[in-house]
Parts: sequence; C-alpha cells; structure tokens
Amino acid sequence: MSAPTSISDTAFQTPSSDSVAKHNAVVLAVAMALGGSSPAIVVSLGGLVGQALASNKELATLPVSLLNLGLAIGTIPAAMLMRKAGRRIGYMVGAGIGLAGGCLAAYGIASYSFVLFCLGTLIIGSYGSFNQSYRFAATDAASDAFKPRAISWVMTGGLIAGVIGPQTVIWTRDAVEAAPFAGAFLGQATLAFLSMIVVWFLRPAPVSVASTKTGGGRPLLEIVRQPRFIVAAVTGLVSYSLMTFMMTAAPLAMIDCGHSVGAAALGIQWHILAMFGPSFFTGRLISRYGKGPVTAAGLVLIALSAVIGLSGITIAHFWITLILLGLGWNFGFIGATALVTDCYRPEERAKVQAANDFLIFGSVALASFSSGKLLSASGWESVNWLVFPPVAIALALLAWQQKTKAIAPAKV
Repeated sequence: MSAPTSISDTAFQTPSSDSVAKHNAVVLAVAMALGGSSPAIVVSLGGLVGQALASNKELATLPVSLLNLGLAIGTIPAAMLMRKAGRRIGYMVGAGIGLAGGCLAAYGIASYSFVLFCLGTLIIGSYGSFNQSYRFAATDAASDAFKPRAISWVMTGGLIAGVIGPQTVIWTRDAVEAAPFAGAFLGQATLAFLSMIVVWFLRPAPVSVASTKTGGGRPLLEIVRQPRFIVAAVTGLVSYSLMTFMMTAAPLAMIDCGHSVGAAALGIQWHILAMFGPSFFTGRLISRYGKGPVTAAGLVLIALSAVIGLSGITIAHFWITLILLGLGWNFGFIGATALVTDCYRPEERAKVQAANDFLIFGSVALASFSSGKLLSASGWESVNWLVFPPVAIALALLAWQQKTKAIAPAKV
C-alpha cells in the first residue's frame, strides 16, 4: 500500500468502488485491532489502579467511568472534525489523542496521581469516539452488496482487539518496575501510535449528500417522545449499561476473591470476544426472528449471566458470567440499535442517532461508576442482584411494544 499524497481527503475525487472499499475495510480492521484494544486495557486495569491510587476506595472504578464519559462527550466533536477534515485526518487526530491519553495515564501512575490517571482515561475514552465509527467508514465506498462484508471485516478487527488488549496487559504490566501497571498504558499509547500510521493509508471515498444532511425533519423532542424510540433507547441503555456495570466490577471482584490479575485480564478477553464474535450472524438472526425477539434474547442472557455470577466465585463462574454478559450485550445492543432505525426519517438520522448514543454512553459512565461504589460497599453479590430489575423493565417494555404494534417504521 502507498500513502496518498495529499493531506486532505477532500483533495481527491476518487470514484466509489469495491476495490477502494476492500482496501479501506482492511485498513480499518487493522486500525480497530490496534485502537479497539484500549477499552480492554482500561477496563482490565482501571479499577485496580484506581483502588491503589484513590484515597476513597469507592472511587476505584472512576477511571473506567471516565473512559465511557470521554466516549460520550467525544462523539459529536469527532463527527464534526471528520466531516470538515475527512476520515483520514480525523482518525489520525483521534489516534494522536489516544497516544496522549495513554502517556498521561502512565505518568499518573508513576507519579501516584489519581487525578492525572483519571484524566488520562478520559482522554483515552475520547479516542474511542473516533474508533466507534470505523464500521460506518468501511461502507463509504462500498456497493450495497459489499457493505455487510465490509462491516464484518472491521468487526474482525474488534475480535482481534479483544485478544491484543488483555495480552498487552499481561505482557507489559510489569515493564516499569517502579510503577506497576504503567507499562500497560505505555503499551496502549504505542498501539495508538501504530494505529495513527495505519489510518494514513485510508483512501478517500465520496460522501453522498444524504449522508451529510444534519438538519430538517421533525423536532428532536417530538421524535424522542415516540413510544418506539423510548422502547428502543431503554433497551439499548439497559443492555449497554448492565454490561458495563458488571464488566467493570468483575476484575476487582476476581482479585478480591483471590484470583490473579492475569486471570482477570483473560476473563475480560473472553468477554470481549463474546461481545464481538456473534456479530457475523446477529443480523441474520434479526432478519429471521425480528428485532424485538433478538433484543429480548440478549436481555435474558444478561440476566442469566447474573444468575451464574451469584452461583459461585471460582474462575469458571467469573469467566462464564463474562461470556454470557458479552453475548447478551451483542444481541441486546445490536437489536436495540436496529429498533432505533425505525424511529426516524433519513433527514433526521444524524440528530436521532446522536441523541440515542448520548443517552446510552452517559448512562454507561454512570453504571461503571456506581458499580465500584456498590462493589466496595456491598460486594459482588449485590452487583449481580441489581441486574434483574432493569432487565425486567426492558423486557416488559418490549412485550408491551409487541402487543400494541408500536414498532411501525417512521414514514419518510
């Protein structure tokens, strides 16, 4: 591959073709494998470092909460930057932000500063706001026939990230002898730097007028008050928030139960693999059985993960809990995302998706923070017991939606 010769994507007038789409899908899959490992590193170690640095142990999971908060608040600025400067420049800036965040987090550990470490994870989270759009960027130049494959290729990068992140923790956590775990965040910064190099090879793709339209349509308040949007947003919020709620607490709970840091990191690795692995066939399941049933199946799997979590504290119990949690997230969140697409017209797409993501990632940040407080105050069992009420509410809403036929697509 050879790098384009101009700094701005807009300087090229390259025709849309599957050859460009295939090239970009490979580039973005590699970038996802590198950059997508950052959340796994922060989730694996954020609570442990927070426990060591925070004077108030109830704040131990604050670094993970700030990771999700950074993702939430960075989504709109990332989109605005890429719209103005192009995908390639935007992703390079995003990788640079990830590099800076990793270095700052490592420095915070080395200097025993909980504040600097938290600021570092917040910045790493904003890096994630760029990475989450890779799957959409892969389809920019793709034909309708190739779009599903392009997304699948990028999701393969997510699977690889699920291995690279925990293995980075295992290989580098003791690299800086005077500052345990600082090496892992320097490893994260290195991966972000490599991602910056990779995305330089991204080729420009023409963007349709429809995809850049941000205004028009009904007022946002009118749209989000629709019953179908409320059900879609609640099910997505519950799926993602409960996944984060349990995933954030699990590594700390494993350590508290006498298991090793390596076992905790491998548990997160299996969890992330379970999150992304089913993506290759979740769409087919939705086509065959419907959005509501697949979403409901995901919520039931999340509840089942809590049942396993309550049944024992061996490594096997923790790992099975995390695997079922990942599978439940995949079905629940992807199904809920599909439900959201029924709520808007094409000209309303950007603002409705942004509103949905803001609600979800804001709640995710709150969930990760509250899980640490609950774990510290009441233990792992309490974390699991609190899963059931939100799942019951979301399932009830889905059942009500089915009964009242409220999923009719918005007219365009």
